[in-house]
Amino acid sequence: MKEDKRDAHLRSPDFFDVEKFPTLTFKSTQVEKRGDEELAITGDLTLHGVTKSVTLAVELGGQVKDPWGGIRTGFSARTSINRKDFGLGWNSVLETGGVLVGEKVEITLEIEAIQAAAAQAA
Repeated sequence: MKEDKRDAHLRSPDFFDVEKFPTLTFKSTQVEKRGDEELAITGDLTLHGVTKSVTLAVELGGQVKDPWGGIRTGFSARTSINRKDFGLGWNSVLETGGVLVGEKVEITLEIEAIQAAAAQAA
């Protein structure tokens, strides 16, 4: 749901500081098969200028041949991180004594990959 004020605050130096850190990257370092349709992909996640190793639990969603002859494969990937590990420490204390923002962040990716034409011919 689009919330302009919230989204602007998330882009600000309080959170992601997109002016200073415009991208987030993940570079895989290891892929481990966990089952017929499951993988564990470990890699370096760089967020807010900090790099940490994380492991994505990946599920194969299936493969189809598209109308143009390409092979498309779907994946779902999940992991969780502690935002403070990446220097994202902003918070606000509530009247009840709790805090506004939790430390655990759930990351969910829905990915569609298209096999390159040269790879299909091989």
